[in-house]
Amino acid sequence: MKKRNDFILSLAIVLILLISIPHYSQTKKFFSVTGKEIIDPNGNPILLKGINLGNWLVPEGYMFHLGKINSPQFIYFFFNTLIGPEESNIFWEGFRKNYITKDDISLIKSLGFNSVRIPFNYRLFITEYPFYELKGVGYELLDSVINWCKQENLYVILDMHCAPGGQTGDNIDDSFGYPFLFDSPLAQEHTAKIWKRLAEIYKDEDIIIGYDLLNEPIAHYFDVERLKPLLEPLYKKITAEIRIADKNHLIFLGGAIWDSDFSIFNKPFDDKLVYTFHKYWTEPTQDVIQSYIDFRDKYNVPIWMGESGENTNEWINDFRIVLEKNNVGWCFWPYKKLDSERGVVSIKKPTDYDLIKKYADSFELSYEYIRENRPEKSKVGKILKEYLENCKIQNCILNEGYIKALGLK
Repeated sequence: MKKRNDFILSLAIVLILLISIPHYSQTKKFFSVTGKEIIDPNGNPILLKGINLGNWLVPEGYMFHLGKINSPQFIYFFFNTLIGPEESNIFWEGFRKNYITKDDISLIKSLGFNSVRIPFNYRLFITEYPFYELKGVGYELLDSVINWCKQENLYVILDMHCAPGGQTGDNIDDSFGYPFLFDSPLAQEHTAKIWKRLAEIYKDEDIIIGYDLLNEPIAHYFDVERLKPLLEPLYKKITAEIRIADKNHLIFLGGAIWDSDFSIFNKPFDDKLVYTFHKYWTEPTQDVIQSYIDFRDKYNVPIWMGESGENTNEWINDFRIVLEKNNVGWCFWPYKKLDSERGVVSIKKPTDYDLIKKYADSFELSYEYIRENRPEKSKVGKILKEYLENCKIQNCILNEGYIKALGLK
């Protein structure tokens, strides 16, 4: 009797263990790399054709026509002077809700893109000093867009555009004019923690291709010979934290000096690395990307063009052809922008928007200037309300020339 009971107990334990084994481990497949190729979840080489969702989670002044009011923190302060912090917060909630929606993702997929890169600001994922809690609106926003992408089978690359302390030292990383990240162990710890937390959340999400760790690190203005050797060790530190939680996804590593300089890299330190470069305002010719192709050949690894654009449609077309001729996937910039043909869609400029632009063009950081030059609050509120309506995809203008230049429908 005892043997029978022991057998039944053992069988029950085995059944419980079998039930508890996650089924995704048997069915889910992820992106991988084989030599110079990025391999999709079905095991096939894929040429990534993507667009950057710029300005959504990292507002940039030029996309609002605000001139020198160019970084997120400057823009938030500027809007606070226009309509006060409470109404400004309401505006940004509406902006994040309307700027990228399920309909935007559906449009991107319908045009023939197979991927998106999502730039984000670390400030949306961690609280400020002294608590540094991994909380913020960014988690919910990413969940929403990733779910929409999953419904459309549109692949995702997450991009830390703004890292703690700043990795670039310019407006694009929302820093304080210097890449303090490289001199701050605490900022590096927070960067790694945010990435590890995102990896914990998305480790089993197969619509995600991978993680672009730091956008355009180390601008050329600084002591680059001191800073450049610090970049790859930091990449290794961040990757090690990600790999504790997530061994499934690819890691994208950008070169130094605005993602252009691959000389900082040594032999690959992980078996799922992709090396990414950005190119703006060069000639759209083979010699511009040849050094990256040589790097790819030397180490037998994939490369990817993570940003380019802000140029004529003719230039976009020519550069895209050069990339595709060399089997280099791409992700152009940007998807959506105010009153511009240099993107997939253009937001119609609100009536009287020049009132805000004029205030921004001559803006000075003094209370006297603000008091004497601030536009009438009610007028500004009306303009911004119209902007929130205009930025909805159904009210935007499709830039057919830009889309054609990308070889899409």
